[in-house]
Amino acid sequence: MTENTKTPMLRSLEKSTLEIERHVATGGWDAPMRLFALAHAQRALAEHPELADELPADVQADAITDPTTLFSIEQEGLPEVQTIEELVTRIVWPDNVDGAALSVERIVLPPGAETKLPEDPEEAEAALENHPDRQDVRIVTSVLRTGESWCAIRMKNFDDPAKVLSGENLVPGLVEGLRIGFADGAWQAD
Repeated sequence: MTENTKTPMLRSLEKSTLEIERHVATGGWDAPMRLFALAHAQRALAEHPELADELPADVQADAITDPTTLFSIEQEGLPEVQTIEELVTRIVWPDNVDGAALSVERIVLPPGAETKLPEDPEEAEAALENHPDRQDVRIVTSVLRTGESWCAIRMKNFDDPAKVLSGENLVPGLVEGLRIGFADGAWQAD
């Protein structure tokens, strides 16, 4: 997809996803899952004018004039879970949340390497940790209620904001997992 074919909302989601990735990167590697709510800035400022005092002047002006600008709000106090599936099935988003973003770290192996892993989960985890071809990656996946998605992937071996892979549906499983929460009837709003 070229820059010219992206809708304004998709460009805004891309910008927000990359901002979240840079924010998460400031905390270093070996981080837990982090979840963010996404909200349209104009509506958020209209509902909570006090937010304007917390924003830099350039963001404030952008939020007022561009209806696609998104605010990301990190969700603290997440439930203790072992998997992404457990997390997304336990989160309830109110109607004024327009989307969500999830940051996770994973180990990636070259094609075929996973077939040589032990069947025992503990042994497989140890083998992953010590595999010579492993790549540690941070993935930030964002979705909106309206269906748009964007992903950002940073490899630990190339830990540079200029080398973040970015695209609309790079991690389909995570995109679909986050979308479940915004499907009609999936979660009840507060």
